[in-house]
Amino acid sequence: MGTIYQGPPSLLEDLKVTVHNSSLVFPSQETQIRSMFLSNIDQVLNFDVETLHFFPSHKDFPPQIVADKLKNAIAKILVPYDFLAGRLKLNSETFRLEIDCNAAGAAYVVASSEYTLDEIGDLVYPNPAFEQLVCKSSNFLKPEDHPLCVFQMTSFKCGGFAMGISTSHATFDGLSFKHFLDNLAALTHNKPLAVTPNNDRHLLTARSPPRVTFSHPELVQLKIPVGQDSNPTVFEATQEDLAFNIFRLTSDNINNLKGKAKATSGAHPKARVTGFNVVTAHIWRCKALSCDTGNNMDRLSTILYAVDIRPRLNPPLPPSYAGNAVLTAYATAPCKELNEGPFVKLVEMVSEGSRRMTDEYARSVIDWGELYKGFPHGEFLVSSWWRLGFDEVEYPWGKPRYSCPVVYHRKDIILLFPDIKEGGESNSGVNVLVALPSNEMEKFQSLFHKFLA
Repeated sequence: MGTIYQGPPSLLEDLKVTVHNSSLVFPSQETQIRSMFLSNIDQVLNFDVETLHFFPSHKDFPPQIVADKLKNAIAKILVPYDFLAGRLKLNSETFRLEIDCNAAGAAYVVASSEYTLDEIGDLVYPNPAFEQLVCKSSNFLKPEDHPLCVFQMTSFKCGGFAMGISTSHATFDGLSFKHFLDNLAALTHNKPLAVTPNNDRHLLTARSPPRVTFSHPELVQLKIPVGQDSNPTVFEATQEDLAFNIFRLTSDNINNLKGKAKATSGAHPKARVTGFNVVTAHIWRCKALSCDTGNNMDRLSTILYAVDIRPRLNPPLPPSYAGNAVLTAYATAPCKELNEGPFVKLVEMVSEGSRRMTDEYARSVIDWGELYKGFPHGEFLVSSWWRLGFDEVEYPWGKPRYSCPVVYHRKDIILLFPDIKEGGESNSGVNVLVALPSNEMEKFQSLFHKFLA
């Protein structure tokens, strides 16, 4: 049975981080000054994504050597990724966001903590103090200067260190950020790029004229006056007090869920019984039935989840496409069906959401974004970091002990991320991060175990 992750009995509230040096890193070669088009997918992702990559000590690579190698590699990578050295700007004629590729630089911060990596504690359990490992202050820059990419290298007393990276989501999705890390690692090895990025965002430009050929219930239009740059976030943060738990699913738990689905799959041949689909279906059922809605079993519940459209377009996008190429799939069902229906039916609905994302459907979403200001809309979003492979990137000083996003508790976003790999062994289990009001969390927890049994 899945378990609730037992976090550390107490969390360090202050990692005692001291910043020693802050600077801008510029491309190592001259780059073209230009304005870079952003697709309608990029446009709505105007917020920062923060990731942490923890490394144990390495006798041949003390933190100062790593800091220097990393800084040199960043200067080199800002040539093929010239847009990362640019700045977001609003085009006053089209009222669209663009990247001004002006070689203004990426920010680079070198810091240290008074603790060892082991003293930091459990890296899997999201500690709010981890925010100190990602630079948020730009007091060394002009007030109006906002780099699209910020690195912070924080060394620990043991010789280990954390690499904190903050990037605007308008620059990367998960897959293209993984390629970026692969390329950064290659440059720290003084090797050629692992993947040559394709920076042509026009590949996802809207059709002319735009043709919205589906109803798109997963999208909601925002009433924004033309020319007003409000840039609201996709999901608004709640002011509620939230309980927080991590539910760990082992590979045996996931295989058990697959077995339940396959046992009755004959009547539902369209169900793709994959690890992601069964975990997502399980979470959907628990989340929908835990909502505090007066046990209204006729209520419709809509789950959202990301689908990579690179291979789904015609012709397919290059795998090396460096921008955002994920769209939001959805599944909707009455709570009664989620509660009483066969599990494989839920898996089939999740499968159908992904299958729906054809070339025409994806182009229709992009065209919808040309006509309206809006965002994905549903009860909650499953955001999966499960198999992105950030912890598989090989640097001269080794692979990360652990890589993870900096987590902010959100009622409407449930995160999936991998477990830490002990002794270098692969781990096919997954951690499910859930934040809910306490009464809903109790229901979620009970349902999570009930439907696993």
